[in-house]
Amino acid sequence: MPDKTKAPSPAKPATSPAAKPVIPPKAGNRYLIIIIDDAGYSLSQLKPFLNLPFPLTIAVLPQLEYSRKAAEAAHSAGKEVILHQPMEALGGNNPGPSAVMLAMSDDEIRATITKNLDSLPEAAGMNNHMGSAVTRDERIMRIVLDLAKKRGIYYLDSLTAPGTVTAAISRELSLHSWERDVFLDNTGDRLSILRALDDGKKTATSKGVSIMIGHVWSAELAQTLMDIYPQLVEQGYSLTTISKYMMLQTGQGEDDVRSWD
Repeated sequence: MPDKTKAPSPAKPATSPAAKPVIPPKAGNRYLIIIIDDAGYSLSQLKPFLNLPFPLTIAVLPQLEYSRKAAEAAHSAGKEVILHQPMEALGGNNPGPSAVMLAMSDDEIRATITKNLDSLPEAAGMNNHMGSAVTRDERIMRIVLDLAKKRGIYYLDSLTAPGTVTAAISRELSLHSWERDVFLDNTGDRLSILRALDDGKKTATSKGVSIMIGHVWSAELAQTLMDIYPQLVEQGYSLTTISKYMMLQTGQGEDDVRSWD
């Protein structure tokens, strides 16, 4: 998510396709992947997203009052769950509990992330919460990405700032990582969300898939997604998750993805 703290007012592990030949999606297919960050503060905020009738990923912050219940509710609703790992940001904003910080030792980083992943066994992946300082640090990100690979989960770079080392280190480790294309709710009003969705659709049209991040505290987002969903289907877009899209890339799961249309 953007580097600001916004307090509230077991999925099958995805395996890296790096060792397998990647089969591009069929020509003309366009996929939208929507991630909802910052779950764990409030179940009432989360509920409208769980009621959405299409695939969605819920990124859960660790070690909060409702983290465990949020992950369980999302999993029960058929949504993908990932760990929303807090990381140190430039400028000193507080990333929250169980964060990875620049001053940590290698062992402290491993212990922190391991604890957080163990607390969310449903997690099929992980992305960064804040992290504009940490995601530029080669030492730390090598540890983070190595843990993701060993766990058999994917890593999504939220791209809260330019200059991250995630892609380069992922290539070194033969880990298939992902990057956010669009933030849906930087301002949060309905018109801005629709404009951001249009940007995501353009990206999906040009490269086949678009990864868009929104936030559970966004007042207009869930209803806007519900309202526009039929139009997206009519326009030929398929909504999916990173895990399902990874299966699609390796020649699996076409029917599973299309069945949501």
